[in-house]
Formats: sequence, structure tokens, C-alpha cells
Amino acid sequence: MQGANGPLSGIRVLEIESIGPGPFTAMVLADMGANVLRIRRPAAAQRRLNPVLDRGRAGSITADLKSEAGRDQVLALVAQADALIEGFRPGVMERLGLGPDACFARNSRLVYGRVTGWGRSGPLAQTAGHDINYIAISGALHSMGTAESGPVPPLNLVGDYGGGGLLLALGIVSALLESSRSGQGQVVDAAMVDGAAMLMAPLYGVKSVGGWAAERAGNLLDGSCWYYTVYRCQDGWVSVGPLEPEFRRILLERLGLGDEVDTLVHASAGDPAPRARLATIFASRTRAEWSAIFEGTDACVASILSMDEAPSHPQVQDRDTLRLIDGVVHPAPAPRFSRTPNPEPKPACNTRDELLGVWGCNAHQQ
Repeated sequence: MQGANGPLSGIRVLEIESIGPGPFTAMVLADMGANVLRIRRPAAAQRRLNPVLDRGRAGSITADLKSEAGRDQVLALVAQADALIEGFRPGVMERLGLGPDACFARNSRLVYGRVTGWGRSGPLAQTAGHDINYIAISGALHSMGTAESGPVPPLNLVGDYGGGGLLLALGIVSALLESSRSGQGQVVDAAMVDGAAMLMAPLYGVKSVGGWAAERAGNLLDGSCWYYTVYRCQDGWVSVGPLEPEFRRILLERLGLGDEVDTLVHASAGDPAPRARLATIFASRTRAEWSAIFEGTDACVASILSMDEAPSHPQVQDRDTLRLIDGVVHPAPAPRFSRTPNPEPKPACNTRDELLGVWGCNAHQQ
């Protein structure tokens, strides 16, 4: 949108280059209008950028964090920053001379955001891991999949991006709000184990009142339920999710089940008979045919689209949810703001001197 600046316009964020949740946090803050400057390490300076995940930065500069000159360069930028993002193992930034104490000595208002997998304490804190490991010990991975499939990894959405990057972004914005009142910065400690467990809060609540089976069978939202699952069509798949009886009735009527509707609408979630019945019916038509049958109804049926297909869906097009920028499909910034709309995502184009000038630094100071 022309002239859009975003609600974080004027906020300066220093991103110490990392992988996974750190870049996602930086992207989210840049999508909200923050001026994000990335510090790249020399060894990673030639890494191929991700045109979506790396969007929106003001630009990047290279600094050897293991050298005194590189450390001084980063600390000079810290003095001008509102927030910092880092995603190393516990203790690495301290050994580089860029830990919270060193940064707060330069800028007491700094919000120091850090994300790890296992957290900054505990027996696993110093060991390697990835999203699948972090969500494994949080209870999340065990709960995903069916009795037949076993646990099914949900890409790296739950640990890296939801429980890690997105919650770190929320934590940084919350700490910036508090800092605007107190005048003091603080450390935001985001662990993907913690975040994945937090995302499971509603289901831990259901479990506490006896509403969740210990194994992946018969649970309402794990794919074991015949009316909350996926079905194969002649040429693809559809998602089916009419949790409410009145919506199930619409589903069954549209499937042409006639006199069976009253019986099936109240069939138990784990009953295999309705699943088999629906599987046969859905397999008899194409995905496009089913889309036309359920279009505009409350049956809670939607085609399962690939990333190639999703941008063409009318709902996605109407909201411009997936937009083409410089030949690349980008998810639009979310959420959206009425008075301070998000800036249009774009690649960085500023030079090093321009970046340092905006940040109140110059090459001589570096």
C-alpha cells in the first residue's frame, strides 16, 4: 500500500544473523514497519538469501564478531537500536563480548531478544537440536497424527516459527511497550520448547478435564474423528471439519446420504463406519466437483491446495493473502492494521553507508 509505514515505524532492530526462528522474528517485525538491520558473519555472507523470509530488512552489513573491530562495530549499532535479535546457543554472545550486560552498558533501553531450542538452562541447554526435537518433549508431536500414522511432524511450523519466532516477536514488542514507560530494557528469553508447550495450552486444558485420549485415537482434532479429517478425491484431497451437528447435517445432505443423515449426524467421533462411507463417496468425484457442491455452504469442507495452487483460490485472491512480488509469491504481512497499514514487503536495496547513516553511524566510527 502506497505510503504505508506500519505500527512499528521508527523502531530500529539489530538482527544478528542466524537460522530458523531468528530470521522469522526479523521478518515479522520488518513487516510491521520496523527498520531491521542484519549483521552478517563473513563465513555466511555468500549464503543464498531466502527471498520471502529475508524480506523487508533495511539492509545488511558484514562484521566479524570474533574480532575486536567487529565487536565494536556491533556495539556502536547497539547504541542506536531499540531491540536486538540473536539465536545462538546459550553463552555464545557472552563469549563474543556481545551479551546482554555488554549491550546494556551501551544502551540501557535495549530490548535484547534471544531464542534457543531447549532454553537457556537445563540438562539439554548446550546440546544440538531442531524443531522436531523441541516439539517432541513438549507433548505437541505425540499429539499429531493418527493411530495408524504415528506422530506426524507438522513441518517446522510449531517449534521454529510459531513457538519460537512468532512468540519472540510478541515478546520483543511487549518489552518495547514496557520500555517506553520505564525507560529500561530487558532480556526476552524465548525457548522453542516453552513456545511449543504454550501453543498446546488449550489441549492440555482439554486433557485436564478428561477430554483427550492418551493415544492418537478418537481425539476430536487429531484426524481420528470422521468429521474432522481429510478424504481423498479422484484427483486430490479435501479437508472436512464440521464439528457442530448442524454443520455435519449439511455435509451429509450434500453428500447425498438422504435417510442416513439422522443416524450419521450423531455417530461417535471414532466410529469407523461413517469414515468408510464418506471415503467411498469422496473418492467418486474430483476435487473441483466437490468444491462446487460445497461452495457457499456451512459444511466446513475445503479443497487441500498445494503452494502452487493456493494463490489462485478466490478467497486468497480477494484478500491478497498471497501476492506476487518480483516474480516470487509472498504471504502478505499479518495481521492487518486500519490506521497504520503494513508496508509492502520488498527486498533490501540500501547501501552500507546509507544504512549506517540512517542509524546515526558512519564508516569512520566503525
